Amino acid sequence: MNNIILIGMPGCGKSTIGVVLAKNLGYHFIDSDLVIQEQEHRLLHEIITEEGLDRFNAIENRINASIQADHAVIATGGSVIYGKDAMMHFKRIGTVIYLQLPEKQLENRLGDLNQRGVSIREGQTLHSLYEERIPLYEKYADLTIHCADKEIRECVNEIAGFINDKI
Repeated sequence: MNNIILIGMPGCGKSTIGVVLAKNLGYHFIDSDLVIQEQEHRLLHEIITEEGLDRFNAIENRINASIQADHAVIATGGSVIYGKDAMMHFKRIGTVIYLQLPEKQLENRLGDLNQRGVSIREGQTLHSLYEERIPLYEKYADLTIHCADKEIRECVNEIAGFINDKI
């Protein structure tokens, strides 16, 4: 299947870039965080608060591993890379693209990480989360797009160019 799966830290632009990219390519757009919320009938931060982080990650893994799509741009939650089943599924159904943004720019974009529904352990900092996740994003990525100091359309054009060359 010909899908584009966007991975990266919270606040890197997966949903924003994903919507514009889907319009640009004529693809469907799926926000996997919204799929989780719809299936669980709760907001992400409510799931984390009520179920705990490990259970949230298991729910996220299960739901992402079940997403069926064709010609879709799928914007994932930042913690999707903790779910091996989900990531293997995404690698099978499309091209995984890591939207890389420097830690300082993420810090400027993000508000309250807990209110946002970020999968973060108690006492963990954005810095330690960033350091923990970067190797996983790099491991699963078929392509890395460096989004630092770029406009949305620049990132979209770079991805679209890669996809069009691949087709």
